[in-house]
Amino acid sequence: MTAAAKAYGIRTVLFMAGYAVALVLAIGGGLDAIAGANGWVLAAAVAAPVAGQIWATLAFIRDSDEFVAAVTAKRFILAAGLAIALAVFWGFAERLAGAPHLEAYWIYPVFWALMGAAPIFVRDSSR
Repeated sequence: MTAAAKAYGIRTVLFMAGYAVALVLAIGGGLDAIAGANGWVLAAAVAAPVAGQIWATLAFIRDSDEFVAAVTAKRFILAAGLAIALAVFWGFAERLAGAPHLEAYWIYPVFWALMGAAPIFVRDSSR
């Protein structure tokens, strides 16, 4: 395992754990009592692990060899594009087709699920 991969693994566990705890608290109602200005601070704190994970992924790309960097970047772009397309689709499905409302924070786990599936479609660094 390369040093870049090891650092990425550690960073991923830490940032994903932070988000998972926040998500469980939010779903379970543990954050409902916080409102007003404190709610904004809490929302920013919950978003921090998301920003941290994006930084960890970009650092992994930066610190990897050209092949791994290119493949990872292609997978990241594919997953991000599909996640954005799904979010737009669902937003309009809610508005126009009566689809049930989904909280926006679900896009993050959906993105990482798509990132996990991306190796099925992106296996090399060629165009």
